[in-house]
Amino acid sequence: MKTAYLITPAQASDVQELAALVNSAYRGDSSRAGWTTEADFLDGQRTESKVLLGQIADPMKAVILCLREAPGREVLGCVYLENDGENGCYLGMLTVKPTLQTQGLGSVLMQSAEDQARRWQAKSLTLGVIQVRGSLIRWYERRGYQRTGETRPFPYGQPSVGLPQREDLHFVMFAKTLI
Repeated sequence: MKTAYLITPAQASDVQELAALVNSAYRGDSSRAGWTTEADFLDGQRTESKVLLGQIADPMKAVILCLREAPGREVLGCVYLENDGENGCYLGMLTVKPTLQTQGLGSVLMQSAEDQARRWQAKSLTLGVIQVRGSLIRWYERRGYQRTGETRPFPYGQPSVGLPQREDLHFVMFAKTLI
């Protein structure tokens, strides 16, 4: 039987499974099964259910899922998109189940997010990557994202987004023009 995948907006009923996936893909030993782990410099959680519920409910935001429909329904990945209302969107929380990374699901989710941004008539897409994530930075650059020269501070003191294990973390900002 061939595995079927579905790209679809997240629903409130997806929140618990979605939060578990995101947290397992970024933090802790489970994240080490993939190449996008943050476990070497961040502990704690990456997101929480109430944040995801707010993102799903907001018409200027979207959480896009990649689901396996058969055999059995399972959330395999997601990406977050926020419309700034001024011709741009912010992309974040690109997540693929660690054991399925390197199989192209991240690229499928990125394309889905870019397509949604175009439907919102966004002219550009921006994102931030923690500066110590060199392989992820190169992955985005291969997809046409360019450094803007801007950096943003890591939100120290906010345990809802992680517990930093070092004091020098910041985000390097990237942008891509959408045609």
